[in-house]
Amino acid sequence: MQKKIVSLNELTRNLWWSWDTEAKQIFEELSPLLWERNNHNPVELLRHISQDELEARSYGDFGKKIDAAHDRFTAYMNDKETWAAKNAPELVERPVAYFSAEFGIHESVRIYSGGLGVLAGDHIKSASDLGINFIGITLFYREGYFRQYLNHDGWQMEDYPLQHPEHLPVEKVKRADGSDLVISVNIAQSEVFAQAWRLKVGRATLYLLDTNIAENESHYRDICCRVYGGDQNMRINQEIVLGIGGVKLLEELGEKPAVYHMNEGHSAFLTLELLAMEHAKGATQEEAKASVRSRCVFTTHTPVPAGHDRFSREMMHYTFDKYLATTGITFDDLMLLGSEDRNNIYGLFTMTVLALNLSRAANGVSKLHGEVSRTMWQHLYKDKAVADVPIGHITNGVHASSWTCGLTDSFWKNHAGSIDEMTLSREAAEAALATVSDSELWSLRYSLKRNLFDFIDRYLANQLFHQHSNTFYNEYDVMRSPKNTFSPDVLTIGFARRFATYKRAPLIFSDLDRLDRIINHADMPLQIVFAGKAHPHDDAGKDYIRQIVHHSRRPQFTGKVIFLENYNLGVAKRMVSGVDIWLNTPVRPMEASGTSGEKTVLHGGLNFSVLDGWWPEAYNGENGFAIGNGEFFENHEEQDRFDAEKMYSTLENQIIPAYYNRNAENIPTEWIKKIRNAIATIAPEYNTHRMVRDYATRYYLNK
Repeated sequence: MQKKIVSLNELTRNLWWSWDTEAKQIFEELSPLLWERNNHNPVELLRHISQDELEARSYGDFGKKIDAAHDRFTAYMNDKETWAAKNAPELVERPVAYFSAEFGIHESVRIYSGGLGVLAGDHIKSASDLGINFIGITLFYREGYFRQYLNHDGWQMEDYPLQHPEHLPVEKVKRADGSDLVISVNIAQSEVFAQAWRLKVGRATLYLLDTNIAENESHYRDICCRVYGGDQNMRINQEIVLGIGGVKLLEELGEKPAVYHMNEGHSAFLTLELLAMEHAKGATQEEAKASVRSRCVFTTHTPVPAGHDRFSREMMHYTFDKYLATTGITFDDLMLLGSEDRNNIYGLFTMTVLALNLSRAANGVSKLHGEVSRTMWQHLYKDKAVADVPIGHITNGVHASSWTCGLTDSFWKNHAGSIDEMTLSREAAEAALATVSDSELWSLRYSLKRNLFDFIDRYLANQLFHQHSNTFYNEYDVMRSPKNTFSPDVLTIGFARRFATYKRAPLIFSDLDRLDRIINHADMPLQIVFAGKAHPHDDAGKDYIRQIVHHSRRPQFTGKVIFLENYNLGVAKRMVSGVDIWLNTPVRPMEASGTSGEKTVLHGGLNFSVLDGWWPEAYNGENGFAIGNGEFFENHEEQDRFDAEKMYSTLENQIIPAYYNRNAENIPTEWIKKIRNAIATIAPEYNTHRMVRDYATRYYLNK
């Protein structure tokens, strides 16, 4: 039995289990209550279960499940016939170093805040699956991103529970002599030290730099405290540790990356350390730049100028004075690398410009975003037409097996062998769908909706325990009353994401009387689930949450519109699997890509979105629904009115009738046809296996 316990503990130390459904079910089976209470963290789970209990339960079928999971894990880790081994052996011999300020790999490791981190998490998992030698670099945020709760008025409040390394599947990086590996960076006039933690993600490795150590002055220990926490000074300090510190860590580890991939501009200071290394070898300034460019690629995710990090000349001088003295880079040279105007080095320093200047390739994250980015940065390439600006695009995808729940995973195993096999190509998806009857798809949808609504009931009960006012008890009692309980029979919309104002979460409440008629239709009703967080400093985003909470308390919407607090990856997985429609209402073209709608397709959900981000590429008129045709108005109020009208009319005239129009077997055949079309056209294309293969062939290998 001891061997099984060793195997179980080994599984907890590698996040491979997070995308293996049967491995996850082993941990949940140990204690469903503790599994939920500890945020699906197997390391923490096993801390609460005795060795005696583990030994006793390892007999019989449970022990066989452990053995089977460990055998799959061992086979996965030892597989030599990967895509990379066959198609990109250079990326097996030397690693890809991927720098990102956040990684959303699993809800139990809170080093992410939103879509950028979720994309990075899916990227590293697909790189592992494809057999790419892949190293991620980020920071260890001991308080992570915040936990959200709402006060009595529906206003978002935040708290920051600590993350303890001993409760996570991380290990401290050591030197050969057993001492802690510690690197240092110069910030202002101080030397700042960082230790490193290692997190295994399948075959890939993620390193997390941590400044919370005794060697540092107290204020520098907090650099890695919170994701995107603090002011501009904290932001630049975090980006120095991430970029410069990350390169120094790789040097200490003896790694020689084939390519450095900057996921957004936060890590662009890594290019300065690479320049300094070239200068130390005796390279001239132009030789150093050429060498750095040959090894760096850059992905931008931000379609509006205000979203790109910029620092004043004064802050740059104060922060980099000591560092530059050791690098062979002059301050004016540094400012020129980050200046949007090559004739003026006295303005702002822009991280995206630094990354563009020192990368051999750059890309946006959807076709539309590529076009927007080329227009946005054309002034850096005055000799080129917009179409020739050297910024391409690779459209984001999702890691399919991470976003399929147990029911969906089993469904595709029965019909295609696995979700990964179903998403290999359109032909593979269509072949799998050919074995699925309409009644089977409809049965799956009902099962997934029941799971979501049971989860919502438990989730709301947990929210209740965190409230102290009788007002909340009374409201919850109303929501739980039989006439107001969410029903799998009712068409269900989901809206969950970061509550930035451009995403326009309250748009569906533009006409309350019209929405009342839609939601409370006697024969074809509607229900809506909302979730999401606003940045702690974004009062406008917080007000959007408050508006939705207030609307949900209106008598006509009570129990039919709900807002789930503390959105995270775990809640996201439940929502994308259970809702019928995934609603997306950004102001075009401000959604660089988005990926949440790609996740719902795997479960038979359909997208209903403004033609922004990835949706203009994917939408064919039969695989979901569009809000308008990409119309743009300079006047924001006019844009909102137009889009709201298109949203309501599409709901009333297309979506709702298609869902409720049933055949003799009570199956909505038109709706099922759209589900089939969505799965066949979207799932094989908009996944991170395709995306990472594109990065490998177009950017990592193409020099």
